[in-house]
Amino acid sequence: MNTIKLSVKEKIAYGTGDTGCNFVWQTVMLFLAYFYTDIYGLSPAHMGTMFLLVRCIDAITDPIMGAIVDRTRSKHGRYRPWLLWIAVPFGIACMVTFYTPDFTETGKIVYAYSSYIFLTLMYTAINVPYCAMANTLTNDSQERTSLQSYRFALSTSGGLVVAMVALPLVDIIGQGNVQKGYLGAMAIMGLGAIFLFFFSFANTKERCIPEEESTESVWQDLKRLMRNDQWRILFTLNVVLLTGVVLKGASTMYYVNTVMGRPGLATALMVTGMVANILGAIISAPLFGSMDKPKIYRILIVISGLLSAALFWVSPDNIFMIFTLVALLGLVQMSTTPILWSMMSDIVDYEKTRSHRSLSGMVFSTNLFAIKLGIAIGGAGVGWILAAAGYVGGAAQQNSASITAINLLFTVIPGIIFVSLAFLMLFYRLDNQQLDHIKATLAMEDKQTSGQTETDGLLPSHAEQS
Repeated sequence: MNTIKLSVKEKIAYGTGDTGCNFVWQTVMLFLAYFYTDIYGLSPAHMGTMFLLVRCIDAITDPIMGAIVDRTRSKHGRYRPWLLWIAVPFGIACMVTFYTPDFTETGKIVYAYSSYIFLTLMYTAINVPYCAMANTLTNDSQERTSLQSYRFALSTSGGLVVAMVALPLVDIIGQGNVQKGYLGAMAIMGLGAIFLFFFSFANTKERCIPEEESTESVWQDLKRLMRNDQWRILFTLNVVLLTGVVLKGASTMYYVNTVMGRPGLATALMVTGMVANILGAIISAPLFGSMDKPKIYRILIVISGLLSAALFWVSPDNIFMIFTLVALLGLVQMSTTPILWSMMSDIVDYEKTRSHRSLSGMVFSTNLFAIKLGIAIGGAGVGWILAAAGYVGGAAQQNSASITAINLLFTVIPGIIFVSLAFLMLFYRLDNQQLDHIKATLAMEDKQTSGQTETDGLLPSHAEQS
């Protein structure tokens, strides 16, 4: 099996797909909780409960979508055509989620649930095949890390655009009507996402599509994957990681407005974090691409946790130190992201050595569900903690308990969560030695292996548990 190298053009084209995703993703991460409580008019408790309950749907739709894309056959490939098919509905979903209808309280709650469910379904339908597509572009682990570095540098550029222009667009379009401003701003974001998905589709090519396999049910594939201990570790890690990320991200607006008391700095703080994220994604592959992924991930995620927690002891008036720590955290934490997503691709290869099944769509869809479950827990946590602390949406002044709660949500709580991931990664064993073994095994295997039973793909010295 020859190693497939990708051109810079194709890496950029693949990355622009996630730029489009991030036009919506970062909008949801940074603004949706604040939009629902302070603009739309939901109580924090309602908002938090909705974020959690909608994830119950993802528990069903994400694995199903993974199974669907694994079974897709078209002239454009297995995963890539979904970028073409779902781009427009995805863009529309972004707009309708940020629309504030003139309904009764009950009607607004129903609309919020319906539009948010529509958004999550469209996100699933386009992001599952997009993520799984990386495995079909190249068969080389280090090349995939490089691909993911391009991806997250460009996806964070999308987040940077959101951070820089979203609030100014709200002001320009709304002209004092904030609800109208959010609708118009998110319509523009949706149109941008549509264009970028079309561009990504037109400039990428699937080369490593597995040969036809025996057809098995979604449940059989899911049960097979759940027996993969390395997959279980990454699934758990994604749930915990995104819980911390969302606790921090969703509390950013609250932190700037309430703790710092400087709402005018919201855009500048978010832009600082996004620029640092871009740099972190860029340096990830050159600095860490050849290192053992589990080891370097543990080191970087501990540093992330310590930087986040340190913010709690910085005075809200010390603007320079706040911006400095936010920048350092963004740089370090984003450098871990290409490593993590490359490890997901490694899980796909590892599963092939275990069960002789190509479950790329299932691996990425289940981990996307883990990510969205973490988002739900984090979003619900923000809503419930604010409600318990007595936060009042839109109020000019908040009580001391609310201010302390917001400060903890932005600093110490996610910091503790990030550090805990280092312990979890002690059980992840697909280091460089194991990956070389897996690559060699896949290169030698006869492609007609559908009738074989599951075996452990780890080297004997590391196969104490499966």
